Amino acid sequence: MAESKGSGQKVGIIGSGLIGRSFAMIFAGAGYQVTLFDILEKQTTDALKDIKQQFTKLEGNGLLKGTLSAEKQYSLITVSQDLKDCVKGATFIQECVPENLELKKQIFAQLDEFASDEVTLSSSTSCIPISKFSENLKHCIQCIVSHPVYPPYYVPLIEVVPAPWTDKSITDKTMAMWDEVGQAPILIKKEIEGFALNRIQYAIIAECWRLVQEGVVSPQDADKVMTCGLGRRYAFIGVFETMHLNAPNGFGQYLESYAKGMHKIASEMGPAPTYDGPTAQLIHNEMCKTIPMDQLQEKREWRDERLIALAKVKKEKGDKY
Repeated sequence: MAESKGSGQKVGIIGSGLIGRSFAMIFAGAGYQVTLFDILEKQTTDALKDIKQQFTKLEGNGLLKGTLSAEKQYSLITVSQDLKDCVKGATFIQECVPENLELKKQIFAQLDEFASDEVTLSSSTSCIPISKFSENLKHCIQCIVSHPVYPPYYVPLIEVVPAPWTDKSITDKTMAMWDEVGQAPILIKKEIEGFALNRIQYAIIAECWRLVQEGVVSPQDADKVMTCGLGRRYAFIGVFETMHLNAPNGFGQYLESYAKGMHKIASEMGPAPTYDGPTAQLIHNEMCKTIPMDQLQEKREWRDERLIALAKVKKEKGDKY
């Protein structure tokens, strides 16, 4: 990560749930003053407690972002139940409220009222183009999407998605800022629902669903295809890089060998599932056997520990992200 430029600058985080907390930690790690907003005082109190515990754990594992101590980073985060106070003086606002169009319209209308002409107004929306809730705002040219992968502290990808009217300087600054704080931004060049990550993710989910529905594999074995197969290499190299490496003479030869078969199989894939009915119940029952409901939090912690371990390996190997 490049040397932090956040010292003295303020970032406002709207929503103190899991995504908002993670973003607060990322910005504090880069030296930004962070104000974490939520309408409920208990929510922000719980958020601060959780953030402090996470900082301590990360420092102990040698995976704390930035050069500041966990104590110093924690001291950079304050909370507020006053949206105007959160926005005041901020150079960047990251909205992290639930994925609900009407709620986002409401929040951005309020942000528009308090925003300066310089602040970037960014949304964590995972599927909704920002043009659907920024078009009529006076600060619409300052609005952009910064969609993370959960949990963003451990999974660095950020999809940056401008609206057709977003000023190019806002897009450029947003891309540069995410890179500066240690995330891995990609630019979505035009608005499309689901952006890139979820369109790719939903394609995988859809085919896994069809394979289970058609009795080809069990839900557990579909998951094993990812954990013991595709996911192992995709943690280090991408789809097209994999193709390029999997033929002696690279990508072109891969297509010569496999393009017809790939097209045939893709053409035979069924229609988009509706994700209900007997298959939904079957997968739910099997997942509850694999991870009982009373063990979900324990398994989430298990997942995060392994993401930490993966991050440590990549760091030791000199990977940027």
